[in-house]
Amino acid sequence: MAEKKKQITNCECCAYYYYDAEDDCYCCEVNLDEDEMCRFLSGSADSCPYFCFYDEYDIARKQ
Repeated sequence: MAEKKKQITNCECCAYYYYDAEDDCYCCEVNLDEDEMCRFLSGSADSCPYFCFYDEYDIARKQ
C-alpha cells in the first residue's frame, strides 16, 4: 500500500500570506474556522490545507 506524502508548507511561499502595512506584520488571508485555528495555534497541524504556492511568474508563462 502506497503512503500518501504530506505536503509540508511554508507560509512565506503561500499566495495567501501578505504584509499588512497598517499592523506592520505578515498575515494569512484565509479565514480559519475554530477547529482549524486551534490546530494551527497548537502546532499539531503538519500542513495547511489551504496552501497555494505563490508563483509570480505563473501569468508570464501563460502568455
